[in-house]
Amino acid sequence: MDESYVERAPDPALAAVVRTVWIQRTGALAYAQRHLPTGGVELHFPIGGRPRLLGPLTGPSLEVLPPHTVLVGVRFHPGTAPPLPEVLDDLVDQRIDLGSLWGGTADRLAEEIAGAVGAEAALARVQAHLIRAFRASTVLDPLMREAVRRLMPWSPVPVGALADRLAISPSQLRRRCLHAVGMSPKALQRTLRFQGFLALAQAGAAPSGRRDADGIAGLAADTGYADHAHLARECVRLTGVSPSRLLHGGVDRCGCGHDHAASYRPFLAGRALMPPRR
Repeated sequence: MDESYVERAPDPALAAVVRTVWIQRTGALAYAQRHLPTGGVELHFPIGGRPRLLGPLTGPSLEVLPPHTVLVGVRFHPGTAPPLPEVLDDLVDQRIDLGSLWGGTADRLAEEIAGAVGAEAALARVQAHLIRAFRASTVLDPLMREAVRRLMPWSPVPVGALADRLAISPSQLRRRCLHAVGMSPKALQRTLRFQGFLALAQAGAAPSGRRDADGIAGLAADTGYADHAHLARECVRLTGVSPSRLLHGGVDRCGCGHDHAASYRPFLAGRALMPPRR
């Protein structure tokens, strides 16, 4: 079995909180996975193993997946998360056994997943559990969801003006953002801007030609970076490698070779893409 990664949109009942779901398989060799900051949290369920939560990332997190692993995963939108006993700023840059957060619920879910007939059935059980959990939980913070929406790339609100537009104080905005997202509004905006750049690269978008830039520099300009050097600094900070290395010299797919179209679709919504390159 070769290594593979297939993601898609979540069950419609989870679309407001979940960005994407996926199934990943490793082959005969261990696979080095580079997790990147997305602004949200992730749940990882290795079939037959211990489920875990990947907290909000501020930089790259490297993980080695053992050979012959089958894993189903859930990536949440920024500002949303599965029901948890802790606020997200306590979970930043951590990979945590889900049992320490969900107790026996995590153990029972792991048993259900291990007993599923195939990865698709395992993913269906995970999503069904989350649907029930969200229906029974308290309502997510609508103000923070609006804050995230306004900080998305393309036409972002200046962070300095965001508190006024939300009719709260800057200190209250920062506190609520740290609790609901795990990072400050400025850090979230930087993360979302970089995700926007990756979304354009994944979509094979042609640079608009702003500032007479093309290739990676053109997509950087389209996403709001001052120049290629600005993008390069942010890329190294968030991923640990340069843009050209991350994309393996191209701007049509991430260097890992995985198709992340479902994950980046929310970042392209509302933005008119230039025609794909020929």
